[in-house]
Amino acid sequence: MPNKQSGFTLVEIAIVLVIIGLLLGGVLKGQELINSAKVKNLINDFRAVSSFVYAYQDRFRALPGDDRDAVGHVGALANATTPAGSIGNGRINGVWNPLVANQTDESYLFWEQVRRANLASGDPTPGNAAYVYTNADGGPVGITGDAVFTGAPAWPATFFVCSAGIQGRFARQIDSTIDDGNTQTGTVRVLGTTAGGTLSTSATFAALTPAEDSALFTVCVAY
Repeated sequence: MPNKQSGFTLVEIAIVLVIIGLLLGGVLKGQELINSAKVKNLINDFRAVSSFVYAYQDRFRALPGDDRDAVGHVGALANATTPAGSIGNGRINGVWNPLVANQTDESYLFWEQVRRANLASGDPTPGNAAYVYTNADGGPVGITGDAVFTGAPAWPATFFVCSAGIQGRFARQIDSTIDDGNTQTGTVRVLGTTAGGTLSTSATFAALTPAEDSALFTVCVAY
């Protein structure tokens, strides 16, 4: 009596391959949705900071950080004292990055003042561990009215909101969503020499491609 050979039929193999394909498709789609949600949160970070500026200015007729009477207006611990002589000049002066800023800079005390004005959540006490405003990936977020670009031509704006530690793939998607899709032009630009946000200025903008998708960059938006 001949032995029967056991195994999968072509139909069964086809069914298994279809199921595997559906599972992989579901995983990839789920990852895409997660990435899109993260990009949306990163974009909301930029928009939220700009809204803090306008709301504070509307209420107190001064820019947060640059407010000459922040102590009287919101109960700040002290007014900004650096850069010297710049308070009340209509610019939020100082380096954008709260991790490297002086704690007396206008750009650093911006966060205390918008929080004490109940415009932003977070710890209002300068120097505390939770004081630094962070983005959806945990990178520092900051603001400045000073130049964040030292090259030519100049990149003018009333103020810049910058966010560090953003993966290249997310930076490209941010630019495509709210600007021109070119990380070297427009209102959204990527600072190539400040990956991780350790410096305040850059002489180049990064032209991001898929090759830089996993690298970390600083994204700045001009307002």
